[in-house]
Amino acid sequence: MQVVGKTAIVTGGGGGIGGAIAVGLVRAGARVVVADLDAAAAAAVVRAIEADYPGTAIAAGADVSDTAQIGALIDRAEAEFGPVDMYFANAGVGGAVGLGDNDLEWNVAVEVNVNAHVRAARLLIPGWLARGEGYFISTASAAGLLTQIGSAAYSVTKHAAVGFAEWLSVTYGDRGVRVSCLCPMGVDTKLLYGGAESGDALGIAATRAVTSAGAVLSPAEVADIVLAAIADERFLILPHEQVLEMYRQKGADYERWLSGMRRYQARLLRDAE
Repeated sequence: MQVVGKTAIVTGGGGGIGGAIAVGLVRAGARVVVADLDAAAAAAVVRAIEADYPGTAIAAGADVSDTAQIGALIDRAEAEFGPVDMYFANAGVGGAVGLGDNDLEWNVAVEVNVNAHVRAARLLIPGWLARGEGYFISTASAAGLLTQIGSAAYSVTKHAAVGFAEWLSVTYGDRGVRVSCLCPMGVDTKLLYGGAESGDALGIAATRAVTSAGAVLSPAEVADIVLAAIADERFLILPHEQVLEMYRQKGADYERWLSGMRRYQARLLRDAE
C-alpha cells in the first residue's frame, strides 16, 4: 500500500512512536487524526505537523479503549478527510511490576493493549470489506513474541495483541484487509524507563533487560521502519532484527529458552539490588 492520499488514525499519537508515525505519514502524503488520552500532547504534535504541512492533521483527545470514543474518532476523520484507510492501534500502557496488586491494574492493561484493538477492528472491518481495502497496524512489542521480565500484565497483553493481529490477517487477509504487527525492543520513550523509575528491583531489571538486549532506537527510526514495512505489506515489523533469531531459539527449544531467561533475570536482579 502507498500511503499518499490515505486517511489514517494514530492512537497514542501524543508522542513517542505514535507521534513519529503521524509525522511520517503526513510527510508521505497521508492525512492523519492524532489521538491521545492526553489531548494537549496530541495537539502539540499536530501543531508541529501543521507548521510544515497545513491542513493535513487534526488532534483529538480520546480514550481509545472506549467504543463510543473510537467511533467518534472515525466519524471525525471521515468528516475532515474521508473514509479511514489505516488505523494504527498504537496506544499502550506498561502494566504494574510483577503480578500487580489489584485487578484494576490488569484491567487497564487489557483494555488499552488488547480490547482497544478489538473494538476498533469491529468498527472498521465491515467498511473495509465493503470497499475492498483497509490497513490495521497493531503496536505490540518484542515482549509479545518473547516475554517481558518485570510486568506480567504487559507481557500477557502484548502476546494477546500479537495473537489478535495474526487472527485478523488470517481471517481477512485475502479480502483486502492488510495487517501489520510492530514488535520492537527498546525505543526511547517514557514507557521504556517506567520500570527503572519504579524503584522496584524487578522494575529496574525490566528496563535493563531491554536496554542491554540491543540498541535503543529513536521513535523516528521506528516510524521509518514501519512505513517501509507498510509499503511492502509486511505482517511482522521487527525494528530490532535480532528479535527474529530470539524467537526462533524460543520455538526450537522452549525448555532451554525458559531456563536461559530465568538465569538472565537472576543476573539482572542481582545487578539491580
